[in-house]
Amino acid sequence: MKRILMIATGGTIASKSSESGLKPLITSDELLSYVPDARRFCQADTLQLLNIDSTNMQPRHWLMIAAAVKEHYDAYDGFVICHGTDTMAYTAAALSYLVQNSPKPIVITGAQKPIDLEITDAKTNLSDSLCFASHDKAHGVTIVFDGKVIAGTRGKKERTKSYNAFSSINFPYIATIQDQHVIFYLDDKALLTTPVQFYDTLNSQVALLKLIPSMEAGVLSYLASHYDAVIIESFGVGGLPSYESGDFHEAIRQWIRDGKTVVMTTQVTNEGSNMSIYEVGKTIKQELGLLEAYDMTLEATVTKLMWILGQTKEPRQIRDMFYQTVNRDILYTATW
Repeated sequence: MKRILMIATGGTIASKSSESGLKPLITSDELLSYVPDARRFCQADTLQLLNIDSTNMQPRHWLMIAAAVKEHYDAYDGFVICHGTDTMAYTAAALSYLVQNSPKPIVITGAQKPIDLEITDAKTNLSDSLCFASHDKAHGVTIVFDGKVIAGTRGKKERTKSYNAFSSINFPYIATIQDQHVIFYLDDKALLTTPVQFYDTLNSQVALLKLIPSMEAGVLSYLASHYDAVIIESFGVGGLPSYESGDFHEAIRQWIRDGKTVVMTTQVTNEGSNMSIYEVGKTIKQELGLLEAYDMTLEATVTKLMWILGQTKEPRQIRDMFYQTVNRDILYTATW
């Protein structure tokens, strides 16, 4: 029987009503007590690492979770992390970079309603996660939610209330779970050829700028004095405004001169960016050599940059690492 460590961090799944609203109060042992059927397929232990609303999740917490997995890695066959849904996709992506090539499963799950309610998705999600983490074919970082298994770098919360809150963006589901039966669509554990690798450094000085019509380029200049990298969410397949002043182009040039990193992505959830299609994207990309996120999710783009900048400041290394596929995060890189 597989040994699984369930790590609790808080979130809705562990919340109870208080005078100020739902608040994480349920302990890890209590969470596990709501899924007694899990004893049929695994022996689970618990670890109360945090008990916070996931809105308060920060990069230092991601490092804590990764460190806890590393500390207990040899003693367990898999890990289930209970987490709030609001930043779950960020945490799943971050752990994909902090714990790479893991032959053991590291599953992140949560719920839209607390586990102590009579009608809730929490019990099913937690039971499914323990079931998946106990499967011989499971490996790496994934999200398990509403019967779906999603690569850790491909998950996105697309619904605020419904049980089917998470989707896999630009990538198929790894598996589905029905009545504690796992049906795999991607079975690639045998392709793991390198040992598990843990990282313990992130650079959180990454900014996100969402373009809107008429935005002034001075925003970029302001960010440059506070951050080491910026991700620009542009329109459609990607581009920068080419207003008469040319301010946006000059602001980006200054970022590059200062040795800082600029990544272009799209505000559109599905199908990714391709700056080579329109003049507003192609010209500046060719001139300045900007990085492009292509089919990566925003959550993966943000956390991958934090991971990369935690390892190096050298522009060529940053480029090479950004375009290296980690846990299925990027498939389309065109001619970069």
